[in-house]
Amino acid sequence: MRKASIVSVGNEVLSGQTVDSNAGYLSRRLLSIGIPVVSSYTVGDDIDLIVRALNLAGGDAELILVTGGLGPTDDDLTRQAFAKLLGVELEMQSELLQKIQDFFGRRGLQMPEKAKVQAYIPAGTRALANNLGTAPGIMARKEGKLYVGMPGVPSEMEQMFEGSVLPELKQFAGGQMIVVRKLKCFGVGESIIAELVGTVMKRGRNPLINCTACRGVVTLHIIATAKGEGEAREMAEEDEELLMGLLGEVVYGRGEQTLGEVVGEKLAQQKKTIAVAESCTGGWLAKLLTDVPGASRYFTRGWVTYSDNAKTEELGIPADLIEEYGAVSEQVAKAMAQGARENAGTDFAIGITGIAGPTGGGEQKPVGLVYVSIDSDNGCETKRLVISGDREFIRVQAAQTALNMLRSQL
Repeated sequence: MRKASIVSVGNEVLSGQTVDSNAGYLSRRLLSIGIPVVSSYTVGDDIDLIVRALNLAGGDAELILVTGGLGPTDDDLTRQAFAKLLGVELEMQSELLQKIQDFFGRRGLQMPEKAKVQAYIPAGTRALANNLGTAPGIMARKEGKLYVGMPGVPSEMEQMFEGSVLPELKQFAGGQMIVVRKLKCFGVGESIIAELVGTVMKRGRNPLINCTACRGVVTLHIIATAKGEGEAREMAEEDEELLMGLLGEVVYGRGEQTLGEVVGEKLAQQKKTIAVAESCTGGWLAKLLTDVPGASRYFTRGWVTYSDNAKTEELGIPADLIEEYGAVSEQVAKAMAQGARENAGTDFAIGITGIAGPTGGGEQKPVGLVYVSIDSDNGCETKRLVISGDREFIRVQAAQTALNMLRSQL
């Protein structure tokens, strides 16, 4: 199997001043043609460090993609590192120089002397056209491995990759294909999912099952590799069905589906409507529902009743109920859901109240305590949560949990 390694060059990437979006883009595009990325390296603007990274990457994979360090300034050293790796000198290419001069000429500018350095590439290598900038790319082969250098500017890199690199890599891939399927899970953590699926996640297996978590959503990546796309797709689909059988209701969707989309589809299919009343989530639940195009089919309205007075004035919750049990309580969450449903005349209504922190908690009611209530013709279901995390995580997790509870009811 052909594999790839990515080398990102630049002090600005190491310092965190620039986010390396190039590596993610290249990883996704390579996977789409059957070449998995097995390693990545980030190095500063130093020739010896770049050469070392190129050698390490060459030990990992047959394809090495490098971004950054091809510009005209003194800290752009990738072309010199390529020359050192290959054991050759830099040579000035008259055609490249002319293209750089034309680039400035079309803009009515005189080419700076510094820009001339971009016309030098290692002897015996191939220049890659840059239609958006002045720095050409570099393509070279050494000991059966393919090395490609591209600019660090994302727009220039993407144009060069799609136009000059990708067509060659499709041949380089040798016919292998990778198909990826994703299953979205909510309600349990990674460790429980790992126990439920057992040996299916064993390393070295094909398809390979990877697991990632973000804001309470656990995504299972099913990565199938085969000689043909049809075979790889069949393998991935078989594992998809296997995992769904093992996990049951834990799986809420496939691909890039969100809980808001899945719940919205179910509401629309059943011709049901919903309203929400939120406190600690501050409108986040309404946002998740209305992020979906066409949400007006089922979402009618929402209230953000942050203060006690708002809960009383907008939702009709008795002040003495709040005084007796506190705003963050099962009783108030239930009253919020019931008040929202009565006012909106919907099939479902959700009430959320809690303590998002970082202050406001106590021994009896700690930060992260949230009550979620769903009212419908079948009664009122209320769940008590204690969520660990920062303010944003608590709010998002509470809203997502509310959607998941509604999904189960639907």
